[in-house]
Amino acid sequence: MTSGWAGRRARPAGDDGSSVVEFLGLSVVLIVPLVYLVLTLGRLEAATFAVEGAAREAARTYVAAEGADAGTQRAVAAVGIALRDQGFDDDPADALTLTCSAEPCLAPGSDVAARIEVRVPLPFVPSFVRAVVPLEVPVSAERVAPVDTYRTTR
Repeated sequence: MTSGWAGRRARPAGDDGSSVVEFLGLSVVLIVPLVYLVLTLGRLEAATFAVEGAAREAARTYVAAEGADAGTQRAVAAVGIALRDQGFDDDPADALTLTCSAEPCLAPGSDVAARIEVRVPLPFVPSFVRAVVPLEVPVSAERVAPVDTYRTTR
């Protein structure tokens, strides 16, 4: 009887395990950018949800308020809640811009537009790089709410 090793040829010993190393190297080169892309797109999607909801609620709460000052306070509070809900700590008063179609702002039959803008920083970018090169993506939304035609003015 002959041994099972007799019919085999000897292989060069220099390539042992190189396919595993190549696979791992290629996986890292492909997976790291893919994970970064998923993280970035997830953050942008969260910003989109935040500004859409904030703009909608800011316009709605403003037109439902008794006066312009109370409406502004309510709109800022609504924006703050919507932004914090998605993990953004931007100042709601800076992110919100209210525009009225008539003067006074809550005149019956007029429209109030609420515009929200948030800047989303790219993940894992150090602050010293961000100070030199602005690596942020602006995300904004605008909603218009009508003031009730039969509203009583005070």
